[in-house]
Amino acid sequence: MNAEGLVEVVLPGKVEPEGLEIRHGAVPAAGPGQVLIRMEATGVSFAEQQMRRGRYYDQPAFPFVPGYDLVGTVLTTGEGVEPALAGTRVAALVKVGGWASHVLVDAADVVPVPDGIGPAEAETVVVNGITAWQMLHRKARVRAGQTILVHGANGGVGSVLVQLAQAADVKVIGTASARHHDALRERGVIPVDYRSEDVAARVRELAPPGWTPSRPRRRPQRGRLLAPPRARRHARLVRQRLHPGRRGLQAVARAQAARPGVAVERVAQPPPRLLLQRVGRAGAGQEPVPGPAVRRPHPGLRSPPAR
Repeated sequence: MNAEGLVEVVLPGKVEPEGLEIRHGAVPAAGPGQVLIRMEATGVSFAEQQMRRGRYYDQPAFPFVPGYDLVGTVLTTGEGVEPALAGTRVAALVKVGGWASHVLVDAADVVPVPDGIGPAEAETVVVNGITAWQMLHRKARVRAGQTILVHGANGGVGSVLVQLAQAADVKVIGTASARHHDALRERGVIPVDYRSEDVAARVRELAPPGWTPSRPRRRPQRGRLLAPPRARRHARLVRQRLHPGRRGLQAVARAQAARPGVAVERVAQPPPRLLLQRVGRAGAGQEPVPGPAVRRPHPGLRSPPAR
């Protein structure tokens, strides 16, 4: 029996942040196939902000405990789970329930955090990192030597995407306001000010010969446009200036877990194990190694309805 008490942050309804409630209770016991995690880090994302307003797709009925992802240490394991997992720091994508001191998660859905990565660091690459990975390697399918344009390159997802792109030997052109340009240059990004510059013309100057915005159901092009949701309207304008009359950009800006920044169209099989392995390798100065896709989709992630 766990001597600690359970503490949860509850979203009682459509409230301002001050309206969140604290609830105390007994720490639950891990059931068959589950692990009990003591939460060490969790995030506040665009998803939770939308849930607070009652606008998030497929969110639970009020009241509920939000929290899309978490990092913590396994305290106990349930029947059918390897007991040696207790004491391991893990990351998990739970969609809701992460804003709690103790969380029950299916053992199949937790991912060990590599040594040398703290809980806060690991948490930043769960939702953000999975979104960036999906965009870069599953949707755009970038290859070494290519060039990509990332809108919001200084944002939560954008900054992770930049690092993943550089690890894949991909050149990055990134839009951001001028105050973020120095930081982007330090990361090896070619910055473009979307407020004061003609983005289409500037990208044409910087992009390699033959660069075009990616298009649905086409073979990969030399250039890729990865855009956050709030940049879609601007992206359409860029597309019209570069290629008048052509329809559509690669659909890369829709995800249930969208934080302010970049998002993916449909998150079906999040690869946190592969992503965290790559973070660990990068921290050790090793080259990231491609790996297979995750076996099955996370049960909490369901694609939004088709439009």
